[in-house]
Amino acid sequence: MLRAADTSVLSLARSADELPLTIPRDPAREAARRELSKRMYHENDPSWFQRALNAFWDWVDKLFNAASSATPGGPLGLVVVIVAVLLVVGALWWRLGTPRRSPASSAALFDDRPRSAADHRAAAEAHAAQGHWNQAVQERMRAIVRSLEERALLDVRPGRTADEAAAEAGRALPSHTDRLRSAARDFDDVTYGGRAATEQSYHRITELDRDLERTKPVLASSTNSTSSSHSADHNVRRGAAE
Repeated sequence: MLRAADTSVLSLARSADELPLTIPRDPAREAARRELSKRMYHENDPSWFQRALNAFWDWVDKLFNAASSATPGGPLGLVVVIVAVLLVVGALWWRLGTPRRSPASSAALFDDRPRSAADHRAAAEAHAAQGHWNQAVQERMRAIVRSLEERALLDVRPGRTADEAAAEAGRALPSHTDRLRSAARDFDDVTYGGRAATEQSYHRITELDRDLERTKPVLASSTNSTSSSHSADHNVRRGAAE
């Protein structure tokens, strides 16, 4: 008979020969996934914004590397090309200024709401009080043109542009021709050219409005009569000399 000690040794030997306990692949993968999805493993992960920013800079880096490999001189050559392009664009911008739309493409000076010159002046002052210089310049130019229409120095014509109004008004008020054209140009720059008006430009157009109110127009009949009188006087003197 085997002794108890020998039985114990045989049991240990038999257990050592057996394969260890294993878990199938799919359950093991699922268990690992559940374990790694715990919050404790993701406390130091970057936020979605940081991940997006990192992806953007990776894209910029790849783009820069691709451009530098295609440019003579590598990265330094690419930097030189970019600086040269920026200098050219800056020089053109400084020389030509902000592009402006031509007067021929300008829209109508007034909208569909008929308002008096006093109404436009009041609107201009209200905008100026709030520092809205673009709207203030626009309304003051409309006040000038409406006032000239009310004085019968301009005919009431829908669809008239600021440049057309300045050109027509300059014939009746020749001493203010240049200022009228400048005011129309300021109106176009603000309305269609994308430029910002200033307080000084508003004060200039306001002074023009006040000066026009005090200026008497030069009528064609008076000009013709003056010319006739000068001609008659010249003929009289010529006859006396003969």
